Amino acid sequence: MRSASESTCFAELSAHETLTAEQDAWGSVAQLAAEYETLAAAAQHDRWASLVRASGLSPSQVSDVVNSDAFGPLAAELRRAEAHFVDVASLLPRVVAARGFEDAQDIAAVLRARVAAVVSRDTGAGRTRRVPRLVAGLIPRALGPMDAAMHQALVDRADLIESRAAAVLDQALLAGEPWTRALGPAPRGATATAWRQNACAVAAYRDRYGIVGVRPLGAVPDSTTQKLDAARPHAALETAQWLADERRTHDARRAIVSPGLPPLVTRF
Repeated sequence: MRSASESTCFAELSAHETLTAEQDAWGSVAQLAAEYETLAAAAQHDRWASLVRASGLSPSQVSDVVNSDAFGPLAAELRRAEAHFVDVASLLPRVVAARGFEDAQDIAAVLRARVAAVVSRDTGAGRTRRVPRLVAGLIPRALGPMDAAMHQALVDRADLIESRAAAVLDQALLAGEPWTRALGPAPRGATATAWRQNACAVAAYRDRYGIVGVRPLGAVPDSTTQKLDAARPHAALETAQWLADERRTHDARRAIVSPGLPPLVTRF
């Protein structure tokens, strides 16, 4: 018969093995995100091409954009814009009219950069109260009209990504991985769900970019794509820390209130 301590260790080991098995079955966020984005590109291709045709470009410029290697990154940027509640139908004409393309070697690449700049400016800190529509707090959701089968495939991949992110977080917390200390202690009550959602966004980012160090978000990213992705988990980390601090403040206030005595006025 196992002792209490042996039973606890066995239960923790079983939980760890279960989480590891689940993660192996789902694949990494990096793999699942790549699959999601491939599906999204196919599902939304015709829609983005139609928007390009209606953007004010000449027919030859439209052809250059749609056939460019940079059309995929442009489409991904439009998906990010829509996930952040930007009106993409009016966005493209706006960035096309901003200035010409006389010196542009690749109009699609220029459009992508312009769209990214507008989205970053319009959705920066404090500019919107709406929560962006992201998978696991990280990957812009593919929205709008599309084939029903493609839509379902995207929903299925999104569910797998969020399950994987949750499993990565749970395993890290169970193992006491050093990076999780930056999240602060998980709060109780109404804020627990919000804390976990933000913590999952950090876990998803780490898993997508193979971050294994102590720093929760790793080194400063080099690629443009990762820089764009890093903004959301950075905000999520700050939110998780704030929620954890709220718990500490609440616990501290409770600790200094003695039974039968009026509470002390405290400032934190």
